[in-house]
Amino acid sequence: MMNFYRTHALGCAVLSLLWLAHPAGAADAVSPLTPDLKPVVTEQGWTFSVAPYFWAAGLSGEVGQFGLPPVDVDASFGDILKNLDFAAMATAEARYDRYSIFGDLIYVKLSSGSGTPRGVLATSVDLTSQTFSGLVGAGYSILQSDAGRLDLVGAMRVWSVKTDLDFHGGILDGASGSDGKTWVDGLVGVRANYSLTPEVYLTGWGMVGAGSANVDWDVAAALGYRFNERFLAVAGYRALGVNYRNDGFVFDVVQQGPIMGLVMRF
Repeated sequence: MMNFYRTHALGCAVLSLLWLAHPAGAADAVSPLTPDLKPVVTEQGWTFSVAPYFWAAGLSGEVGQFGLPPVDVDASFGDILKNLDFAAMATAEARYDRYSIFGDLIYVKLSSGSGTPRGVLATSVDLTSQTFSGLVGAGYSILQSDAGRLDLVGAMRVWSVKTDLDFHGGILDGASGSDGKTWVDGLVGVRANYSLTPEVYLTGWGMVGAGSANVDWDVAAALGYRFNERFLAVAGYRALGVNYRNDGFVFDVVQQGPIMGLVMRF
């Protein structure tokens, strides 16, 4: 059963994978992956950016499902990668002058199978864990200059965590079970972008909030490089935590690790 909890936690973790970063976009939306591609200059009309990213996050904390007591988990990114079936992460932003609208999506699917000690109830059990995190928000630049920008942001984040069990052989052959929760949290915070040179810049953000979860927070910092007006690369570090407890379902974890991504602006 410890393997079950460990695998479930891994799934939840990449959440959220790694999710990188809420990169915002053309002007550092909620993540370091989508900052401005040049020193901040007011542009005419709308600008848009998208940023696929990768977050090599580990997971630590406490999880509990199926009415069983919560257990502690501590999984490295390597542990998570061994059970990874699929992961997708991307952010997008639309900006008009000082105003911005941004979003961040993360989906991770993990699976694991193992035999049982005696094989009476079942000879083997397959576990599949799916974690989804979706954030949408808006921002306003309270400080803006040729070198950088500071935005105040507000956002809503949807979490969905689900685990499926399938039993094979023994008394429970063909039986299956599922447990999961979906919830929404509100967050507020800041994001910033500062150009060191025309090509190199610093970017980051910090958000905290609550809702269905007791607390939901997200912080990151990164260094970016502008190849040209349309493409840039970003690398940094991100940490995200959430504490959700409801009806015996526990998802109280911190995910953290290096991030990297490519921003495309148009």
